[in-house]
Amino acid sequence: MLTFVIAYGFSGGLIVAAQFGYQVHNVTTTIPEVLANVPFSIYILSPAIASYVVLRWNRRVSGLWEWLRIVFSVRGNISGYLFAFSALAVYFAVHLLIAGPSAHALPWYMFFLSLPGNLIIGGMEEAGWMTSLQPELDRRWGFVTSSLVVGAIWLLWHVPLFFIPGTNHESGLIDFWMFAVQVMAFRFLYGAIFRVAGGNGVFLCILTHTVFNAASFTFGIPPTTWSGTLIANAAVVILALAAVTVSRRFGRNHSPRSVDRRSSRMSGQRRGGPPENQEARLDNRLSD
Repeated sequence: MLTFVIAYGFSGGLIVAAQFGYQVHNVTTTIPEVLANVPFSIYILSPAIASYVVLRWNRRVSGLWEWLRIVFSVRGNISGYLFAFSALAVYFAVHLLIAGPSAHALPWYMFFLSLPGNLIIGGMEEAGWMTSLQPELDRRWGFVTSSLVVGAIWLLWHVPLFFIPGTNHESGLIDFWMFAVQVMAFRFLYGAIFRVAGGNGVFLCILTHTVFNAASFTFGIPPTTWSGTLIANAAVVILALAAVTVSRRFGRNHSPRSVDRRSSRMSGQRRGGPPENQEARLDNRLSD
């Protein structure tokens, strides 16, 4: 709820401001353009902002530093990294094979230049969806149902993009229904990455989302053809389902509550109390 209050509040203001000439900038070269993107960035960062506020309010994290340590925890199983980047490679390879190269492609070095911007406007969304919402629904309802539900929520969250001038969505470069297919498919992918990875599940989702946006921007591969969209995203869903199934069979499937467990261990170590007791109290709060 808080995510949508922030997101729709700021995006609604931007849609109104667009009547007076406001627009966002995919590439910023001046200070005024950077400043113009600030309110847009708050809209995009709304899941991360809401995640921190909710987790702090419910005492699952002690402060911003602990939240950042959880979100940017890079240590984990190498299998998580391999799966994430393999899935991206398959998606782009299939999309290019089916739909062909795009006329909107940019020079290759733009991929690296666009990474910081795509971390803020894109990747950090997962700091919200994957620290609480999708893992908690996964725990309650299972992988497939949670992916579908969060996918629908994520799609609704994206709707304002199609009304804010300056975005590829509003310009017509991205078709809404093709985009909807992509959104649903990638919620399966991020859910699978979280399941396969260890304590770095959130970070891996952020990294994957950032790289995906940067690569899509650079190589000009938005969802613009039905053949490429359907086949590439079907491949992503199949890989996600296969990864979850294999990891479960071979005992590498990690609990969707691992973010909270990591938080409780950190809190227990700082306060001098036993982590097990901290985790037990946290589990009790979750079940209330």
